[in-house]
Amino acid sequence: MEVMQRVAEDGLVFDGGMGSMLIARGLSGGESAEKWNVDHPDIIEEVHRAYLDAGADVVTTNTFGASSFKLEKMGIEESVEQINSAAIKNAKTAAGPGQYVAGELGPLGEMFSPMGTMTYEKAKQIYEQQARIIDTEGVDLFLIQTVFDLNEALAALEAVQSVSSKPVFCSLTFNQTKKGFYTLVGNSVEESMKKLRDAGAAAVGANCSMGSYTMISLASEIRHAVEIPVIVQPNAGMPQAKPDGSVDYPEDESFFAGSIMKIKDLGVEIVGGCCGTTPAFIRMIRESF
Repeated sequence: MEVMQRVAEDGLVFDGGMGSMLIARGLSGGESAEKWNVDHPDIIEEVHRAYLDAGADVVTTNTFGASSFKLEKMGIEESVEQINSAAIKNAKTAAGPGQYVAGELGPLGEMFSPMGTMTYEKAKQIYEQQARIIDTEGVDLFLIQTVFDLNEALAALEAVQSVSSKPVFCSLTFNQTKKGFYTLVGNSVEESMKKLRDAGAAAVGANCSMGSYTMISLASEIRHAVEIPVIVQPNAGMPQAKPDGSVDYPEDESFFAGSIMKIKDLGVEIVGGCCGTTPAFIRMIRESF
């Protein structure tokens, strides 16, 4: 079944966090999670399979920071082609019939002009290179996520559309302020969702930056802003630093799944987890349906 038909008929459950899963398996601070696609493909495949076994319909490729721009900043010797191709292979090996692979594009980590040096055209070129590799290797859809600037999301969306006809889901990060929910650069929920919809996104929504309970209110605003499918993937609460330098996420699986069910009740078709969530969270969501 085509992925958008699945969205329309049953909705989708995405996977949860990748970074926190790799940290638990030895990823150290400052190390590239994306390089593990080449160095530890068995572990990446194991994480994907754990989410699928827990009930996820979709696994997200470990390509969040695998643009040439970010890989060069990290000093990664392997090429953008090697990293992304390995990531798609790992995800596709784990996925079986009726399960989908989403090619992930994350933020470039550079503010757009005039606050930074990145431009729309430069961002588009960087995303286009990565998207072409991902599309060639074969995914079912694209997921642009954790972007805090609407212009960057639009550049990424246009880049994907220039090399692929597959559905593109776009998910931004918002902060809760006294005046409501806004991205870091001041984009409102309604403006963001409608512009992404008008630019051809197959689904729009939000991920990261807040816990599941706060995300209920944000999800309601997104649902009221657009009529197309909505994707929502909260954190397992706000991260809390521990004395040993590690990070803890306060929400447990039951609390998180309860919030997700409230989000589903709003009419949100696509749900999953972000930072701090594990296969146990996805299993609880699936069992709550």
